[in-house]
Amino acid sequence: MARICLFPGTFDPVTLGHVDIINRALPLFDKIIVGIGLNSSKEPMFSAEQRRDWILEIYKDEKRVEGAIYQGLTIDYCKTIGAHFILRGIRYVSDFEYEKTIADANRTLDKTIETIFLTGEPKYTSVASTIVRDIIRNGGNASPFLPDVVYDTLPKK
Repeated sequence: MARICLFPGTFDPVTLGHVDIINRALPLFDKIIVGIGLNSSKEPMFSAEQRRDWILEIYKDEKRVEGAIYQGLTIDYCKTIGAHFILRGIRYVSDFEYEKTIADANRTLDKTIETIFLTGEPKYTSVASTIVRDIIRNGGNASPFLPDVVYDTLPKK
């Protein structure tokens, strides 16, 4: 059985922190699907298609990483794609508390799907999409936080 993993999130935008987690998870799984979840309570800065395209471009030479867009419960999407693992990145203790609550709920819904937590590299701890979006909105230089593929597509002021 292939070890298929879903890395769900909004990835608005894809940051170096996201790339760090994906790269360090590659040895653990046969396939990682980066799932851009559509969340009606969030108003993204970038379209879901743009975010998926970034993933596809960043990992164009790595066939084990795919980008996808999904809606609904993450646990249901895991079943659809045959994923038995959910990957989550942890920056702070508070992230773990929040993520553990979600992992516990998911385990209640389906005991065959396990959540795997990877802690981010310390140099990426401050890289949060929310902060990066604020930098972009205000015309700041977001390049230290973004893969070149993402930064190069941003409108320049």
